[in-house]
Amino acid sequence: MPKRPSDVTHAPISHSTDARAPMPDEPTPLLGNRTPRQFMRRYWQKKPLLIRQAIPGLAAPLARDELFALADLDDVESRLITHFRNAWNLEHGPFAPDELPSVKKREWTLLVQGVNLHDDRAHALMNRFRFIPDARLDDLMISYATDGGGVGAHFDSYDVFLLQVHGKRRWRIGAQRDLSLNPDLPLKVLQHFEPEEEWVLEPGDMLYLPPHIAHDGVAEGECMTCSIGFRAPSEHELTAQFLYHLAERMSDTQDTPKANARYRDPNQEPVEHPAALPAMLTERVGAILANVDWDETDVAQFLGSYLSEPKSNVVFDPPERPLNEDKFVQRAKKSGIKLDRKTILLYNAKSYFVNGEAEKLSAKAKKWLPELADSRGLEAKRFVTLTDDSAMTSLLYEWYRAGWIQIDPSA
Repeated sequence: MPKRPSDVTHAPISHSTDARAPMPDEPTPLLGNRTPRQFMRRYWQKKPLLIRQAIPGLAAPLARDELFALADLDDVESRLITHFRNAWNLEHGPFAPDELPSVKKREWTLLVQGVNLHDDRAHALMNRFRFIPDARLDDLMISYATDGGGVGAHFDSYDVFLLQVHGKRRWRIGAQRDLSLNPDLPLKVLQHFEPEEEWVLEPGDMLYLPPHIAHDGVAEGECMTCSIGFRAPSEHELTAQFLYHLAERMSDTQDTPKANARYRDPNQEPVEHPAALPAMLTERVGAILANVDWDETDVAQFLGSYLSEPKSNVVFDPPERPLNEDKFVQRAKKSGIKLDRKTILLYNAKSYFVNGEAEKLSAKAKKWLPELADSRGLEAKRFVTLTDDSAMTSLLYEWYRAGWIQIDPSA
């Protein structure tokens, strides 16, 4: 018999439509009536947590046919995983509707990444998890599976919330040390899986897993699961990207005498072995590289730009018939503005970062930009109070023309 979980929480049944993220010290059914602060201290990157009825009365954000239609788009990342006749197979989308197996056929799974970028309902669902910084929040993936469908026993290198939104899925998990993968399979399946706990999740139930917890989810009948995943770049990736960022920064100052100075070796002796790398060359270049310096500001600038950069498949849709700036301002005064689902806007005390671009946070911008970033919008009344700042309206109009923000076209 599987072990009984020690941290199963039963939240009271409710049909609340509140889709905001809870405040740090606000108990919430989303976390089993814990506060986000309690959850982060006790569970985040530490141990799994099963929460019964994390979102009571929850329905799938997309219907099955809507998800299939999304998987047919060129700018949507999707994968089809089948386990027919006990053999694993992996295909990458897009998938036309007639390229997917019949929904009556067992043991297949469709994974659609970044659904939050394409659908307001999925975007609102992911926003419930913004008690964790946007810089770490990645995307919402929907997994559709027929009876017996799954992706095999595996582990993730990042935190994940597995939220059941339709049907049932049986999860088995284990904190095993052996994370070796089967080299003969087209997807990352553990060579040896040692489950320690087992539960069946129904709509509204949620399982949180920290990195490297082995898990296997199998559909019991047709089901859909939302996976809210988080960014966890490797040290190698961060190092490589930061060095590239420094190189770009140095190229901006390439007209200075120091940057234009050439390598010199006036004391180089003649050599008998011309192909040998000179020790003096190594020493002098090492000294040049040792002069490359950075500080906390450089790191912050890098992180803001890097973590706000949209993924390569993200495409913004500018308005087909954009308003002129005056009409944009008048419309925004009536309806307010909101960030496009695909826009990533981060900030710190000195700068803001929008879709990979870094800019200085001026004294005037500090009055409204953090509010826009945190709320992902400005209500009409709030916009009206800020319109005396022409720099703000001009900037927001520029973002509107780029498709980075939206206004209600019917206002």
